[in-house]
Formats: sequence, structure tokens, C-alpha cells
Amino acid sequence: MRVNIDPELTDRTSFYRLLTATVVPRPIAWVSTTSADGADNLAPHSFFTISSVTPPVVQFTSVGRKDSLRNVEETGEFVVNLAPESLFETINATSTDFPRGVSEFDACGVEREPSLRVKPPRVAQSPVALECELHSTLRIGDSTVVFGRVVHAAVDESVMVDGHPEMTLMRPLTRLGKNEWGTLGGIEEIARVPYRAEAVRADAGALGEEKCFVSVAPGALSTGLCDPGGG
Repeated sequence: MRVNIDPELTDRTSFYRLLTATVVPRPIAWVSTTSADGADNLAPHSFFTISSVTPPVVQFTSVGRKDSLRNVEETGEFVVNLAPESLFETINATSTDFPRGVSEFDACGVEREPSLRVKPPRVAQSPVALECELHSTLRIGDSTVVFGRVVHAAVDESVMVDGHPEMTLMRPLTRLGKNEWGTLGGIEEIARVPYRAEAVRADAGALGEEKCFVSVAPGALSTGLCDPGGG
């Protein structure tokens, strides 16, 4: 038996809590920006993902008009810093609703590091930083999606193994529902299953169907129906 919930009949806060408790875990963009008058800002955003590979574009969503969004609109630049488990309490502290103009770097004791391609500083203790130039924004309801083209990536050598960032060394945090956060936990590895299809025309009577035999793994065979002559 399921509980049916109509978003049109549910208050905003309750449905927000439902969404953030079910769309989990969510990676955290610890976004650093600089206002037009030079004040640095740092805030975690858990509505965050990759938008495009070529060109490399990432996105985060500002629910309401927060300082991160205002600064990006003013300057066209921001940095996404990876949110590591070791800085859990500091990251949470930077989500405080400080007055505009108060820098979370200073208020929360976060060490800055100069960026290479953009003005906003990187978080010195964050193992990965993606320096971004504003690609575009998209207003949806009470939120704004910010798309940033990655113009430089800086990765700490300490988290690199064979030229690739190692998950167990980066130890990224995630957001869950309510006041819950997720740590890395166990990691499972599995290779993608290659697709190999061999269409064999079978005597399917007047229907003229074509039988398909698809090998989904070495030694495994599944059967299904294909449209005759289909791609």
C-alpha cells in the first residue's frame, strides 16, 4: 500500500522535504564566489550535477536568490570545491544565513587559495576545485539553475592514483533528507555489460516475427522478439 501525495495539495516545505529525502544521495557543490565589490562567499549547494562533457559544464541550483547566485550574476565566475568528509562541520557552518557581505571564509575560518583562471578563490583544503565561467542560468519557479563552463580543474596530488582521482582518498560528503549527511561507506565495482546481438530469423508463422538472441554476458543468453528488419 502506498501513500499518495499530490504536490498541488501539499505545502511547499513538506514537499521539499519529500524530494530531498527521496532524491538521495546528492553530491555537494561547495561554491565559492566573489561579489562585484570584492566580498568572497562560500556556500554548499546539494542540487548539483554534470550538465555536459564537451564542453565541460556543471550545474547547481539556487533555491531562492542566495548570495552565490547574485555574485555569479554580477561577475560571471564561480568555483565548485569538492566537499570532503574531513571538513564536515565547516561545510555545514558555511550554510549559515550570514548577512550579505560577510565572508564565510573569514567567519568559519576557511583558508583561501588563489584560483588560476577565475577571481573567486578556491578552498585550500578541498582536494578538487572546478573553476567555472558562467554559461547560462535558467529560472524555474522559485529556483535558478546555474550552468558553469569548467575552464580549469585543480586536483590535489594526494588524492590521485595512477593519474585518476581516487574516491577513497577524496572522501566526498553527500546530502540526504532532513539534517542527514552521507559519508562514502562501501564501494561496489561492476563493469558495464557489452551488448552483442545476433538476429536469427525463425519460423514464426504468419506473423513474420524475427527471434533475437542477445548475449548479455559470457555464457549467458536471453531471448526476445525483434521487429523484422529493425535496427
